[in-house]
Amino acid sequence: MDQPIKILIVEDNVIIADDMQSMLEEIGYNIVDNVIDYEGAVSALEENEVDLVLVDIILATEKTGIDVGKYIRENHNIPFIFVTSNSDKATVENAKTVKPNGYLVKPFEQQDLFTSIEIALANYNEQRPAAANMKDREENDNSHMSNSILRNSIFVKKNQHYHRIPFDDIHYVKADNVYLEVTTQDKTYLVRSALKDYLEKLPSSQFYRAHKSYIVNLDHIEAINTKDILINGKTIPISKDFREFILSNMTS
Repeated sequence: MDQPIKILIVEDNVIIADDMQSMLEEIGYNIVDNVIDYEGAVSALEENEVDLVLVDIILATEKTGIDVGKYIRENHNIPFIFVTSNSDKATVENAKTVKPNGYLVKPFEQQDLFTSIEIALANYNEQRPAAANMKDREENDNSHMSNSILRNSIFVKKNQHYHRIPFDDIHYVKADNVYLEVTTQDKTYLVRSALKDYLEKLPSSQFYRAHKSYIVNLDHIEAINTKDILINGKTIPISKDFREFILSNMTS
């Protein structure tokens, strides 16, 4: 099942905050909360599942959006975008210290907001693999971290949105020239990627390369013979190595 991107708004101007929320909901995002200060942001982050935060730099409290950004960096592995009326050098330099994933200057249009969010998510996903994979190898050489994982899911772009697909919902992935078909119970998403690269985005305990053209979710295998497996009524060819892997793990 597709899950819309969950966004937290931190903005002390109620009119601007409500306008942002309306624009975002019209696009298709889910606003988990709309808060006005640092304390509200911390509370919302702890109580909700959040994929991205939009935060004003200047808040009507002692702690600013910079403090919110610092808190996110130290406590949550999610991207955030500064939304501000201030674009002077001093403010920008101060904002850079917490490494935001975007910087949007007011006033802005709905398309500006949409573009900033989508680019921030895409860039954040692209920047994660090196550090994540290094850490993961240290902990477990056989597991894989993904540059587009957020809470046991992967994001796939379709039309104008990035759709969240929980790992459990993926049945199999099929290579088709330079594209991949990511198939769930009732939908197929087209992704431009190499099959080998995509395998690294998926948990190795759950997904296996069953054939040169297929990655399968082991949890969805319904039946197996010497040449094929069956997943959701779909017959998928398997390699000798995969067949031996499955047979060696079968229990009587």
